[in-house]
Amino acid sequence: MTFHSLVSLFFAMIFLAAIPSMSVLTVVVRSLSSGFWHGSVTALGIVVGDIVFILVVVYGLSIIATTLSGVFLVIKGVGGVYLLTLGLTLWRVKPTALPVERVGKSSWISSFLSGLLITLGDQKAILFYIGFLPAFVELSSLTRTDAYLIIATTVVAVGGVKIFYAYMSGKVKGLLQSPKINKMVNRVGGSAMILTGVYLVIASVASGIGQRL
Repeated sequence: MTFHSLVSLFFAMIFLAAIPSMSVLTVVVRSLSSGFWHGSVTALGIVVGDIVFILVVVYGLSIIATTLSGVFLVIKGVGGVYLLTLGLTLWRVKPTALPVERVGKSSWISSFLSGLLITLGDQKAILFYIGFLPAFVELSSLTRTDAYLIIATTVVAVGGVKIFYAYMSGKVKGLLQSPKINKMVNRVGGSAMILTGVYLVIASVASGIGQRL
């Protein structure tokens, strides 16, 4: 894994983690209702959930990439199409204000589990990472160090963004209720997904043609 691909992965994760979503909403609500540290623990749960998905995808796809290269190219192409579809959806979605309401006092465990379960409950996350990671990592030559670097990047990028939301929860509440801000963030994230999806589709097609020649 090169330094350039690691930096690209880091900034891509920051952009995508910043998109207004249920995970962002959960962090903000926990921060508003129970304080910054509860929001941070919720962010920790979200990061742990992401790491679980990343490990499943990274090691699963690395095995496929080294043993069944043809199948891996198909998976890579399907993942690219999925990202492209998500990106176009974000561009076309009508921006709305996310309802941020106060809830009762929470325990540390419930704050952590709310972040973890909201992530693990999103089964589409695996499809997302199947399409997302191959754009930055050569899975057929993945090393243990590469896996550690991906996890560290996830912790810093995703965790950093979510904790920022927790810290700025008062101001972020206003941002989440601003359709203009939501539209801008959605389009930035959507553009990142579209570009990544197009790259993966082109790369998988080019690799398939190269194998036949």
